[in-house]
Amino acid sequence: MKRFFGTDGIRGTANTAPMTVEIAQKLGQAAGVHFRRGEHRHSVLLGKDTRLSGYMIESALVAGFLSAGMDVTLVGPLPTPAIAMLTRSLRADLGVMISASHNPFGDNGIKLFGPDGFKLSDQDESEIEALMESDLRQHLAAPDQIGRASRLNDAAGRYVENAKSSFPRKLRLDGMKIVIDCANGSAYRVAPTALWELGAEVVRIGCDPNGVNINDRCGSTHPEALCSAVIRHKADLGIALDGDADRVLIADETGCLVDGDQILALIAQSWTRESRLVGKSVVATVMSNMGLERFLNSLGVGLERTAVGDRYVVERMRERGANVGGEQSGHMVLTDFATTGDGLVAALQVLAVLVEAGRPASEVCRLFTPFPQTLRNVRYHGVCPLDAEPVRHRQAEVERLLGTRGRLVLRRSGTEPLVRVMVEAEDAALVEDAVRQMCDVLEQITLPA
Repeated sequence: MKRFFGTDGIRGTANTAPMTVEIAQKLGQAAGVHFRRGEHRHSVLLGKDTRLSGYMIESALVAGFLSAGMDVTLVGPLPTPAIAMLTRSLRADLGVMISASHNPFGDNGIKLFGPDGFKLSDQDESEIEALMESDLRQHLAAPDQIGRASRLNDAAGRYVENAKSSFPRKLRLDGMKIVIDCANGSAYRVAPTALWELGAEVVRIGCDPNGVNINDRCGSTHPEALCSAVIRHKADLGIALDGDADRVLIADETGCLVDGDQILALIAQSWTRESRLVGKSVVATVMSNMGLERFLNSLGVGLERTAVGDRYVVERMRERGANVGGEQSGHMVLTDFATTGDGLVAALQVLAVLVEAGRPASEVCRLFTPFPQTLRNVRYHGVCPLDAEPVRHRQAEVERLLGTRGRLVLRRSGTEPLVRVMVEAEDAALVEDAVRQMCDVLEQITLPA
């Protein structure tokens, strides 16, 4: 059981364990030692989102890496996929993103990428944790081998060019009005710039970060602002990113939301037609709608499901050689262009389909009717109740009730003391009955810590 790392790096409330200066510095030292392989001069690329606490965590990490003998290249606020891309481009030994993604500003996190631009394996994370809990003094750099810190001033431009390269060269966005909501996060400069350079008229919202307004009633976790802005500005499309821009949701010209499942369907259909979809399969999580699965099957494309979390999607994609994967929440992983979720690149794929179709988003972006699906959270205290006998018994009863007409997914949140209950079926009344039964038994159980 890992002490610090969760499903997506290390995350928590700023200035509270594990997101403290002491732990960040220790992480920098341990990760620096772990990735110090060979006799070359070692380097780490370090980016962040727009949270106030990013300055504090950044300084602590820099100190840790320098003391481990690694040079540090600072790039400031940039999307998570930009850090993954630049880590590979600069031949860095390690990439680090300081962000808590879609969480409120009071949280922060640290995501690590290996030299290949992919998130670290469980084994790497476990070995780094072991080093963090050991006496690192014997592994630190000699005085003449301490690292140096520098800043890469053109990092944003490099990412913009990389993202634009995913958009077909024969196409432009001339004549399109696009609302972009960057959640007051890390893409507030690069995403509007990329769209403008491709010819779009860009309406910016959520592009004025002040350190404490990231994801605050904006971005992909609060898409109401985007939907309203699309209608108000009579735009052709709206794009909502989250705080570190590895998620995306779309709003069509009527202000209606298009979720990650529909985006996956659209990209899979387009890439199938162009013979670009590798292995005739798409990877998604257990949360993706059964309607998506049926639609993909109609194309002759299979759907492989994983546990929730983009790292599990990427792991399965690498195992199967697939090049399209994602989550209903908006993580889109397109390995032809990126090693992790990239909201801007995924949005550009949607825009390419719209430009070529010459039809409005409301006609193009809804390819299937979702099954009725309900997700509810049940907060618990102490031990997670999922293994309690009454819960298992009720779970078996609900699964028998659903049969082949639906699905039940129970899972523990990776970031909060919550059990997430998801039910979907063709019959909405059956969904509500199944959710009620599961939530009732979960709420009745209190297990001691």
